[in-house]
Amino acid sequence: MSQETITTDNNDMFAKPKKQITEQEALLKLSALCSQAEHSSGEMMDKMRRWMLPGDVAERILDRLIDERFVDDERFARFFVRDKIRFDRWGRRKIEQALYKKGVASDISHRVLDAVPAADYIEILRQLIAAKRRTLKTDSDYELNGKLIRFAMGRGFDMDIIMKCIDMPDE
Repeated sequence: MSQETITTDNNDMFAKPKKQITEQEALLKLSALCSQAEHSSGEMMDKMRRWMLPGDVAERILDRLIDERFVDDERFARFFVRDKIRFDRWGRRKIEQALYKKGVASDISHRVLDAVPAADYIEILRQLIAAKRRTLKTDSDYELNGKLIRFAMGRGFDMDIIMKCIDMPDE
């Protein structure tokens, strides 16, 4: 691959020419990025696409990042799931969609999500529903439950877990 390749931004004919990143520079940048935080293989491929690297070069770089353990989708998924449950208080469906957007294979995401006990989701949702219930003004229990169900579904929780938490008394 030529290091002298020049590309310009199609949107601005007066933009400064950008020097295309080389394979070695891309590998160094991505390995530095991965050493600071967990990233998925999908995120790495997106970044290389934005850098306009050819597909074969991107594949070689990604293979090397995986071989050198800079990128590991299962490890990324475990940390991602743990953080989204603990800090963002998301349900399984929302986490599953986010992992899909990050380019994590469905078999990996299902395996990691299946390892999370339902009790963890129930505990988080119970707290969320209790807090939300205090802020809602409704005329009937039917209306209150409808609002709580929509709230919980927006957070990505399954209906069976939602029903368990709505039926639980607040502590």
